[in-house]
Amino acid sequence: MPQKHGFSSLAVFGLACGISLPAQADTNEDLAKQLANPIASLISVPVEVAHDRGLGTNGDGHSTALVVKPVIPFRINDSWNIISRTIIPYITTSDVTPGEYKHGFGDVQQSFFLSPNAVGPGGVTWGIGPVLQIPLSANNGLGTNEWGAGVTGVALAQPGPWTIGILANHVWNIDAAAPEQSKTFLQPFLNYTTENSWTFTVNTESTYDWVNDQWTVPINYKIAKLVSAGGQRISLSAKATHWVESPSAGPRDWGATLGATFLFPK
Repeated sequence: MPQKHGFSSLAVFGLACGISLPAQADTNEDLAKQLANPIASLISVPVEVAHDRGLGTNGDGHSTALVVKPVIPFRINDSWNIISRTIIPYITTSDVTPGEYKHGFGDVQQSFFLSPNAVGPGGVTWGIGPVLQIPLSANNGLGTNEWGAGVTGVALAQPGPWTIGILANHVWNIDAAAPEQSKTFLQPFLNYTTENSWTFTVNTESTYDWVNDQWTVPINYKIAKLVSAGGQRISLSAKATHWVESPSAGPRDWGATLGATFLFPK
C-alpha cells in the first residue's frame, strides 16, 4: 500500500489559490495512470535533462537542455477545471557553429486547457484552450525570440491499462512586424501502465513549419517507474529519441532524456 501523506506546504498553497488537489489515489498504479493523462487533476513537476547530437551543418554539434514542465490544475466548479501546463527550457549547445558555445533560456510555452471533470462519451477526456509562446531566448540564438500565440487541445481515452490520445497546438506570431511564424505541433501518444506502476510510452512530438515547409519528427520510446522517497511520490524515467526528420542543421540519429516527475496528490 502507498504511504499516506500529510498536508504539504504546496497543498496548503493550492487550497488557498483554489487549485484542485485530488484525493490520495489508492495505489501507485492509479497515480501512474493519472500521470499518463496530460490534463489530469494532479499537480506534477517534471524535470528532464535531454541530450541530442548531430546538430549544425557539419553534424558535430551537441545540445543539452534542462526542461521544467509544471502542470497545475485549477478547479473552477464541480463541472470544470483549468489545467496550466508550462514548458521552460534552459539550453546549452556546443559546436553547432564550429568552436561556438551558447547557453540560456529557450522559448517558454504556456498552455491552458479548459476540461470537464466528467469523462465524456466513449470514455474520452478532452481539453481545449490558448497557448502562448514567451521569448526568453533574448537573441541568444536558442529560440525564435518572438512572441507567439495560438490554440491547443488534447483528447484521450484510458481503457484498462492503456492511455491513447493526442495533444496538438498551432502557434502564430503576434507582432506583425516580426518574421512570419506558423507552426503546428502534434503529439499522438500510446501508454501502457502495469499493476506495479511501470509505464511504457511510444509517442512522437512532431512539428510542421508552414513558413519553411519543414517537418521535425522525433519518435520517443520511454519507460517510467513510480516510486516513493521519504513520502514523496516520484516518477523516474528514461527516454530514447530517434530523429526521423529534422531541419538541415537539426539533431540527427538518436538522443536521450532522463527525467524525474514530482507528484503532489492531496
